[in-house]
Amino acid sequence: MLTEFKKFAMRGNVVDMAVGIIIGGAFGTIVKSMVSDVIMPPIGLLLGGVDFADLFVTLKEGAVAGPYANLAAAQSAGAVTINYGVFFNAVFSFIIVAFAVFMLIKGINNMQKEEEAAPAAPTTKDCPHCLSKIAIKASRCPHCTSELSDS
Repeated sequence: MLTEFKKFAMRGNVVDMAVGIIIGGAFGTIVKSMVSDVIMPPIGLLLGGVDFADLFVTLKEGAVAGPYANLAAAQSAGAVTINYGVFFNAVFSFIIVAFAVFMLIKGINNMQKEEEAAPAAPTTKDCPHCLSKIAIKASRCPHCTSELSDS
């Protein structure tokens, strides 16, 4: 059973998938940081200094009564909140990741189309005497035994 598992785990597809998951997780972390630390602050500034991560609705106040200045204060007081600003950040992150994956797949597809479009070099030619298919480097036809010129 261990031998079968080792054979399964070392197949190319499984290793490729594992590498993809690890890279994808790291990429997701970078995108999350880009959205919350680079993209959303200027958008919040344009909208009047709003920090999207601090947008929330208090459902139930905590031990310390509200209003709460930010999400961290509400959570430390034990308030029950709906954190729609954090959700907006997650949506923006998803859109950026989805677009990046789309562009990656589009690039791969274009490269595959270019490879498919390139014609392969011919490996056979027709004998001028009997019209049989013969190897491109043949100097004599194996079917009719005619001598072939290098044309």
